Amino acid sequence: MMEYVNIIIDDKKIQAEKGQTILKAARAVGIEIPTLCYYELNGQKLENRPGGCRVCVVEVAGRKNLAPACATEVMEGMEIKTHSLRVVNARRTVVELLLSDHPASCLICSKSGNCELQSLAHKLGIRDIPFRGEQSMYKKDDSPAIIREMNKCIMCRRCETVCNKLQTVGALSAVNRGFMAVVAPAFEQDLVQSPCVMCGQCVQACPVGALSEVNQTRQVIHAINNPNKTVVVQTAPAVRVALGEEFGFEPGTIVTGKMAAALRRIGFDYVFDTDFAADLTIMEEGTELLGRISKFMAGDKSVRLPILTSCCPGWVNFFETNYPDMLDVPSTAKSPQQMFGAVAKNYWAEKIGIKREDMIVVSVMPCVAKKFECQRDEFKENGNPDVDYSITTRELAELIKQFNIDFNSLPEEDFDNPLGASTGAAVIFGATGGVIEAATRTAYEIFTGKSLEKVDFTALRGLEGVRSAEVDFNGTPIKIGIAHGLGNARKLLDMVRNGEANFHAIEVMACPGGCVGGAGQPFHHGDFSKVEKRFEAIYREDAGKPIRKSHENPYIKQLYEEFLGKPCGEKSHHLLHTHYFDKSKQIEVEG
Repeated sequence: MMEYVNIIIDDKKIQAEKGQTILKAARAVGIEIPTLCYYELNGQKLENRPGGCRVCVVEVAGRKNLAPACATEVMEGMEIKTHSLRVVNARRTVVELLLSDHPASCLICSKSGNCELQSLAHKLGIRDIPFRGEQSMYKKDDSPAIIREMNKCIMCRRCETVCNKLQTVGALSAVNRGFMAVVAPAFEQDLVQSPCVMCGQCVQACPVGALSEVNQTRQVIHAINNPNKTVVVQTAPAVRVALGEEFGFEPGTIVTGKMAAALRRIGFDYVFDTDFAADLTIMEEGTELLGRISKFMAGDKSVRLPILTSCCPGWVNFFETNYPDMLDVPSTAKSPQQMFGAVAKNYWAEKIGIKREDMIVVSVMPCVAKKFECQRDEFKENGNPDVDYSITTRELAELIKQFNIDFNSLPEEDFDNPLGASTGAAVIFGATGGVIEAATRTAYEIFTGKSLEKVDFTALRGLEGVRSAEVDFNGTPIKIGIAHGLGNARKLLDMVRNGEANFHAIEVMACPGGCVGGAGQPFHHGDFSKVEKRFEAIYREDAGKPIRKSHENPYIKQLYEEFLGKPCGEKSHHLLHTHYFDKSKQIEVEG
């Protein structure tokens, strides 16, 4: 039974849960206390309470010193002042000290307008910095996906929290002491030399511009302006339920039609949909899954189960680094992004009569790791990448604003065909559990030879970090595991490795909630309710689709008839499948 204590916050008498912090008790009654180091992601019960920044200090009657609200528990009879003169003066001093060792490059900073330090300084009315002293100087770290500018680091350590607690990657920690303290990989290595998997959740958590995605909007504009190039764009399913937030829409608003219209006005020659490639992924990955299950049931002990989904590049990097003994377990199917690029440059380029080198493929992704993925050597043909540039949802919003497009008043437009046609099964790729549900819709019909009347496998849906379900394939039980967030993936994979769990298939997504919570999505600042609303919108989009099974997409059928042959056939295996590498040795050598 929940116990409560009686407290007074800013002269307001309230009851608060015993053991609750002052910060949570205040927020529960609508009293906002500013924070910088505090970070909580409700969906994963992640909480970082170092009390290090001292921005959230409050005055507690009877105490000599100010108390950090994020790390001080409420007690019976406690009287708290959250914005007394003493408190505001202390906060101003803390922020002024932070600013005294912070670059004044707000005009060109990637986080300008979304910077929590900038917002706090504005709220506190800071117009001058009374402190002058030495400035921190660190080298800039440019990886293929993430930029680290540690001169901007305020040592809030939120990136360290998500890297170690949420994702269990262990690439970031506090190094050095005193004035030279900073959050960085061990020995201040670059990210590419560390265990970093490029998931980008550190970018989503960083309150300032110390961590940001590699911005490729300039390269995209140059490509569009090149008359010798045909530029096509593909858009991931999770983008359409989050892009609207950048233009004042409520989280979870579906803006698919407006997004397609905006992309045309930017100047792309063809506006296609990654959902087409998601349907294609199901054909390949589903066929691979059924092939393994059939052989296993026939007594072939060499078959490796469970099969692991391979759509998420952060997850792929994670198992290559942490589970090199299991590299033969994941599906060899490429991600939808890479499948689309391979089809666009080898099928569509031929259809419209141009060389693959004269086609530029741009992807719009909710993900930072996709930038890393499209630069991997195995996704290039004679040095020419299948996907040239991958931009985030935030970067697309930036492009729309640069082109002075009134997004809110745009008409609803459709994607171009044939690579813009998709089913409801493809849309749900954007949510945790969606990939395996999409695969199940197709695999059931192929395995049983029966029509699936009810396509909603609700047992596979949800936001629990690790979950499992059993799907009845007409008398044959298929066991499925699902995890989102790499810390949860580690729990599930360790269980499989240790023989504590048996599954036929496992879906993993690196980010909380799946792609809807991706690091390239509009900043949620720890408010997981935004991710939940995007999650719900994905299934609304699916429910509204006339076709909801990937194998019923007429343009997918046409692609196989005209070009690929059959799923997992010789040509499709060459174009649509990949292989994996043991990255644990690479880290050891370079580290």
